[in-house]
Amino acid sequence: MTKQTLAWALDKLALRRRVVIASVVDTSGSVPGKVGARLAVAESSDGFHGTIGGAGLELKVLNRCMEILENHFEPFGEVQTFGLNKSAKGYEVQPLDSLCGGRVTVSIELIIPPPHVLMMGGGHCANSLAKTINSLNWHHSVTDSRQEYCNAEVFPKASELIHSSVSDFLNKENHDSINRFSDILLLGHDWSEDQQRLLGLLKLCQNNNSKLDGKIFPRIGVIGSRSKWQSFCKAAIKDGINSQLLEEVICPIGINIGAESPEEIAIAVTAQILSLSKGVTVSDKNWRESL
Repeated sequence: MTKQTLAWALDKLALRRRVVIASVVDTSGSVPGKVGARLAVAESSDGFHGTIGGAGLELKVLNRCMEILENHFEPFGEVQTFGLNKSAKGYEVQPLDSLCGGRVTVSIELIIPPPHVLMMGGGHCANSLAKTINSLNWHHSVTDSRQEYCNAEVFPKASELIHSSVSDFLNKENHDSINRFSDILLLGHDWSEDQQRLLGLLKLCQNNNSKLDGKIFPRIGVIGSRSKWQSFCKAAIKDGINSQLLEEVICPIGINIGAESPEEIAIAVTAQILSLSKGVTVSDKNWRESL
């Protein structure tokens, strides 16, 4: 059961769902669940997988897992001890209406899925980005209208390789499916393709009243010059895109480290995604600067 529960949790993480795993780590006396028993709960899914013994203990833990999913969006964990009778006492022991009489300690951990970056355009920058992303054990996917830039030989570790026209790609995606990505980077060789991608993604976001926050909709980043971005903005406004939503698009991409080569750009962009996913501002003072 533990193996199946962990596999279920990994499947949900692959879909960019936060998962809470509760594990029995210690017991004493008569208890319904033994050490190693686990259950997992994922956001936006029906039910749960696994068991820690059922009855009042399991209900209590399930409710706590749901509370954590509702209130926490960064890695979080806690350990709780439950006394399986009404009069259970002791340090940090929660009494339960049970006749078992034993004691169960449960570890509860919220797991945040790693970034999954979709690169729209499989050129030099995408190739360098894939290598940097792989080094962090993140996930990446690639879409390109050119098959020679979107294949397993060029991107051997890609989660998805989508050789498709821009219109076909956009027509196959919806608000729920696009959320398997945390970040979408427009790196195309053709400015008109990137403009079509940007407008299509922004319409999908706007029509669902979402935000480009990497949680309810992927963050969007665009590589390019000031003139390219200004042209994109004019086209987006003309197409009915809200100016506030445009402000959420990241352009240029990458923290400012003077990056010029594809390898340097990959470092700058990956660092930016890392800071955004952790909720850290690059300009924040470190411990020494705060003295």
